[in-house]
Amino acid sequence: MQNKEMEFKTIVSKYCDMKPEDIKNDMRFREDLGFSSLDFMSFLGELEDTFDVELEEEKVLKIIYVSEALEILESL
Repeated sequence: MQNKEMEFKTIVSKYCDMKPEDIKNDMRFREDLGFSSLDFMSFLGELEDTFDVELEEEKVLKIIYVSEALEILESL
């Protein structure tokens, strides 16, 4: 796993009861990882701070899967 992906999954793991290495790209934030809306918004803020990026609200509201969030992060 790449460093950026591992760092990303480490942040995800803070909001759910899973180890970073157990988080799969096809998992859904709400259904599989148990994120609430508040968790998700806090998570996005932490991503922005950690990776020094600005996420577009229009794009992030459509995120369902871990892989989608990773793709957006990679594209910045």
